[in-house]
Amino acid sequence: MTDLIATEALQTYARFVATRDEIDEGAQPWSVLADFFTEDAAYIDPAWGRIDGREALRNFFETSMAGLTGHGWSTPENWTMAQGSRLVSQWDQVLGHREDGSPWQVPGLSILYYAGEGLFCYSHDMLNMTHIGRTMRDMGWKPPEAFNMPPRNPNRDVSLPAAWTHLAT
Repeated sequence: MTDLIATEALQTYARFVATRDEIDEGAQPWSVLADFFTEDAAYIDPAWGRIDGREALRNFFETSMAGLTGHGWSTPENWTMAQGSRLVSQWDQVLGHREDGSPWQVPGLSILYYAGEGLFCYSHDMLNMTHIGRTMRDMGWKPPEAFNMPPRNPNRDVSLPAAWTHLAT
């Protein structure tokens, strides 16, 4: 049973990544990523903190990514593994490209919990924000007008939503 759950989680995540790639290309809005989460999901972002609930996630994706899409940012996937309902993914946050064509990039990790029926109930993205800041400084990045700053004191609670704590075992 655990192998079936892991397989389903990996298949769902593959669809999530394909959707994210379409978003990076400008073919879909960021808000569609919320459709991969349960109504009570928690999403932990390294800059924005904890966001609870699918509709709050829908708004978060649009707000947090405003001014970044279409400026060379992308999130290529490197590897993914799953054990039961727990999935771990390693990806790169590409912030654009140097004049020689090489990417400005920072590695990242995500931990997701799969709730079944094609939905995740939890996602925790991890990036070294000092590395991000230094990369942005080195590349001379200036925020576009549409860019939104993350909150000054975000919620740093990383716990699973109460309804899904049984998945942690």
